[in-house]
Amino acid sequence: MTGAPRPYQSYVYAYPHKTAYRPLPHPAPSLADLWADQPKDALSLYAHIPFCEVRCGFCNLFTRIGAPGELTTRYLDALDRQATAVRGALGDAGPVRFATAAFGGGTPTFLTAPELERLCDISERRMGVDLRSVPLSVETSPATATADRLAVLAERGATRLSIGVQSFVEAEARAAVRPQRREDVEAALGRIRDVGVPVLNIDLIYGIDGQTEESWLRSLDAALAWRPEELYLYPLYVRPLTGLGRLSPADADREWDRLRLRLYRRGRDHLLASGYEQVSMRMFRRADAPPLSADDYACQTDGMIGLGCGARSYTSSLHYSFDYAVDMREIRSLIDAYTETGPEGFRRAQVGRWVDAGEARRRHLLQSLLQAEGMDVRGYEDRFGTSPVADFPAELRRFEALGWLDEEAPAGLLRLSAEGLAHSDGIGPELFSPAVRAAMAAYEPK
Repeated sequence: MTGAPRPYQSYVYAYPHKTAYRPLPHPAPSLADLWADQPKDALSLYAHIPFCEVRCGFCNLFTRIGAPGELTTRYLDALDRQATAVRGALGDAGPVRFATAAFGGGTPTFLTAPELERLCDISERRMGVDLRSVPLSVETSPATATADRLAVLAERGATRLSIGVQSFVEAEARAAVRPQRREDVEAALGRIRDVGVPVLNIDLIYGIDGQTEESWLRSLDAALAWRPEELYLYPLYVRPLTGLGRLSPADADREWDRLRLRLYRRGRDHLLASGYEQVSMRMFRRADAPPLSADDYACQTDGMIGLGCGARSYTSSLHYSFDYAVDMREIRSLIDAYTETGPEGFRRAQVGRWVDAGEARRRHLLQSLLQAEGMDVRGYEDRFGTSPVADFPAELRRFEALGWLDEEAPAGLLRLSAEGLAHSDGIGPELFSPAVRAAMAAYEPK
């Protein structure tokens, strides 16, 4: 590895990457066996709703446009069957408790208000999640953040609503194939504030065609006018099989890298000067915002239960899911197959990747180092019996030489510098194992 990696390679929010997953050999492992010896007293629940009213040009998520006929009903029926099967597989030999929950997609608020009630019922009655006593995050959009839907979520315990605005400049929204009117966005934000959910998050994107530093600051200030507790700043990526991917060349333009870095730094500095604290490359929190995250859940070590055709689940030894796609025809086919799955099909892991001790070390380092607070070295040593410097000498020396490690971090803390955080999307992929890299390279997008 020579020279600095490109700053925008891949957003690393989970490891191993989903494109390293493969169909598991028959007989597929049963969930009861996978979870038998796992700690289950601080789990995370994620429910995936794969429907949107429109597909944005940059989106490579597992989601489809619209839901003809009774598709949402059939999907929730399948989600109910899956939840029943999964909760049964978790057993009752030890405590089973959920410390946090999230509804994502897609757009969960594509569901009607009664359907959102049913989604909450499945989470509570089938899985046993006490939604009113744990952090519950729900994603929404300007078009679907209606008063009746928001009222359901607020009453059922939502503590965080995240709305994808992307840009308050209408010309930029159109350039990202996200047509929307500024007045509709503002009205949706007003409805979210009216229901009193404690945390509002606004997603914004930088690097859109035609975007300038001046227009970027206009979007930021429009968002800041609502005093959101959180703001996520996402760099634009152009991915295969997406709307923009069909119209534009692959994102290999070094000048675009420089533009995105410039816009990122301008946005970061603007938010820091406006009373926000940086949590990661993407996430900023208002300094006086109420605490939200569960203090007894750690993504590095605790398990996750995913419900829905695009959700992933994590045990300490296997990360698993169903099949994945980006192309709309493939997505429709996979959603239809999910709705036809019977209870037995939900009792086994279908697609996934085994996580050995080496991969567990990489995952722990990745998910800690890419946070602004850094990684507690003693915690790593206590868990693995080795040190990160001994396990990743070449990688950490390289990051240090590039100025990406904080030389002034307190003793016992491995932390990125401000410039290291800016290059998080380059640092993350540099820590992937050769085996995961090979599997990702062999993956054929569909």
